[in-house]
Amino acid sequence: MLQSNKITSFTSLIVWQKSILLVKNVYHLAGQFPKDEIYGLSSQMKRAAISIPSNIAEGYSRKGTKEYSHFLYIAYGSSNELETQIIIAKDLYKNIDCSATELLLEEVLKMLNVMIEKL
Repeated sequence: MLQSNKITSFTSLIVWQKSILLVKNVYHLAGQFPKDEIYGLSSQMKRAAISIPSNIAEGYSRKGTKEYSHFLYIAYGSSNELETQIIIAKDLYKNIDCSATELLLEEVLKMLNVMIEKL
């Protein structure tokens, strides 16, 4: 019997899975910031990161392609917001290695871009 390649849940989307990993990376990275950043950059980065898989999931649950695309654009925007925040973190905290998080974010951005183009 042939298996279907049809995705039946947003959790099956590789971009969603990678973005969940990105959230974990951001939390680890933010945990290395000074304690006075807890309500500043750290909090902003966590919110932006969480927004990415959340909007992918919400968009997937929508019925129309236009709505799905809209939520993917929001996820893409949150990815760019996170990219900006990582640039700031690298500038402020030169002793903290952001490279793994940056690479994962770049991968998520590329995947979102392809999904948006295909819709």
